Formats: sequence, structure tokens, C-alpha cells
Amino acid sequence: MDIRTCNINLNHWYVVAQSTEVTTKPIEVRLWYHSIVLYRDSQGKIHGLENRCPHRQVKLSEGKVVENNLECAYHGWRFDRQGMCSYIPYLSDNQGLPQCKINVYPLEESDGFIWIFLGNKQLLESPTFKPIRIPEWEHLNYIGTVSFIDCQAHFSFLIENLMDMYHGHLHNDYQAWTEAKLKELTTTEEAVKGVYDAKSYYKIDKIWSIFQLFFPQFRSLHFQPLMVSYCYPHWQSTLGEYFTLYCLFCPISLTHTKAYLIHFTSLNAFWRLHKLPRWFRQFIKDKLWGTAQRMLDGLVRQDIIMIEQEQQAYIEGRQKPTYEINPIIPAVKKMIKTQVKQQE
Repeated sequence: MDIRTCNINLNHWYVVAQSTEVTTKPIEVRLWYHSIVLYRDSQGKIHGLENRCPHRQVKLSEGKVVENNLECAYHGWRFDRQGMCSYIPYLSDNQGLPQCKINVYPLEESDGFIWIFLGNKQLLESPTFKPIRIPEWEHLNYIGTVSFIDCQAHFSFLIENLMDMYHGHLHNDYQAWTEAKLKELTTTEEAVKGVYDAKSYYKIDKIWSIFQLFFPQFRSLHFQPLMVSYCYPHWQSTLGEYFTLYCLFCPISLTHTKAYLIHFTSLNAFWRLHKLPRWFRQFIKDKLWGTAQRMLDGLVRQDIIMIEQEQQAYIEGRQKPTYEINPIIPAVKKMIKTQVKQQE
């Protein structure tokens, strides 16, 4: 099985948008060769339908929401939240509505993101079968930043990049760590976890240390454990006690991957801050949102260049061997293949 042509396991929840991206104006999102239209109804609830009008096969995302139904821009056909045709403006009295139905996709809105499920719906009967939680999203002790990843490459290239912490020197002024050394590797059918010994440039333990995020002269190297975890199909990492990251995957095709990289800075060390009124702590969280944007976007830009070069090299020279000495990479490839077989 060629890892670069592996499908995704559809029996998982995938992120397709941030909550703020979805309004009463329909938008198109894509997930593994599926075009999906998302919109909010008058109560603010989000719905996800197949982005295809069964009349002429045009995209419903070009239309609008009318009385909580999705109206096609071409002929004005409307579809309800169950995907059934509910109205045709030029239907004559002796005609009935066609019994056409488009797919409706299970979705969840949680922790600032829209999650969609494309797999076996019987799995949804289990109350524990839910999208992963991101507790830091609402927690007042964590300052968040989100960077969008859009790369023309198979998703395996992106996850290998995220799991392999030996590429830190690529990022120059953007990197938060250096001198990583893999010390521990554990694998299961559902996850690959690695622990690196590393040196971090940041130590957020005093109120003034928050300025390290903005001014390099305040930074100094110190040892911190760097943990990376691929709990299929998403990724999580922690650098010491101060930073947590998530990467939420949205594979589009065999050669196109989107994802959301989320960075959290912990304020847990500031115990006096916790005694302040909740409204003031929320104010601080909101005001500091996005403080790591420059660093995160810089990391993403540099990684995308490398990942897309890997994809292009694969396309141009499939028979040429590659050489790997980091044991975490073969473990990741094995788990991806295991997930594909599980779906089969």
C-alpha cells in the first residue's frame, strides 16, 4: 500500500470550517471529494447538505436561505433541512413536488469549529463518538491563535512534518524550540505519541514574561519536554507547561490538504490573575487573542513550501528511494495504513 495514495478513514469527525465562517449566507466547504454547503437557519443552527441541486446539478452554495430552506440560484428550487425538495416557484396545480433528496451530513459545532462526519452513521449511535474536545478554547487561562493551512499535498506529508521535530532549524526566528531529541515513542492502533527532549525559547512564568511573545531579547533557552501526538486523524502537541497546539485536519483530495493550526499560551502560572473578576479575565483573553499570529503564520508558510516540494518530488520520481532515520515517521505511516484497512 502506497502511503501517498491512501484514502482517509471516513469513520472519524473532520473539521471543515470555523464557526465564525458560517452565517445565513450559504458557503461551500470540501472534504475528501465531497462538496458540502453549510448555512445557519434563523435560530443560528448550522446545517450541512450535499452541495448539488438535483434539478440541474449546480451548486446550492450559489443560492440563499429563504424561510430556513436552501434556495437554488438557478431556478429557485428550495430544499429543507432534511434535503427534500420543498418548493418550486413555477410548479403548476396539477404537478407534485419531485421526490428528489440530497444527502444531509451529520455535523457538530463545538470549540469554535464545525465538524462533519461522512462515514458509517451507525457509529453515531454511541454517545461517546464525538469530535475531540479543545478545552483551552473557552478556558480563561489560555490565549489562542489560529492559522489556516492550505497545501497542495497528500495529508500524510503534513502529519509527518508535524510529528518530526528535527526540522526546527527551518523556521529561524519563528521556532519556539531547538535541539530536539526523540526520547520516547509509543504506538497503538489509534495513536502515535512521541516525547522529545528540547530547549524552549519561552518561559511564561512571570507577568512580564508575556513580552517574550513580542520581543526576542527577552527570550532565553531552557530545557522543556516536547510532546507530539497523532490521534488519528488530528494532531496535538505540548511544549512544557506553557504551550499547547492542535492541528485539525480537513483532507480535500490525494493532493490537497487543508487544516487549522491552533496555538494556546497558558497563563496558569499567574495565580493573581485567577482572582480577578471573570468579565475582566474574558476581556484579557479576547484582547490577547492572536498574539502568536506572526509566529504561527510564519511557521505555516515555511512548512507548506517544504511539504509541497515533497509532493512534487513524489509525483516526478515515484521510484526513487527516500531515507528516514526518525522512528516516529514509520510509526505514523503504519497507523495511517491501519486506519485505511479498518474502514475496508
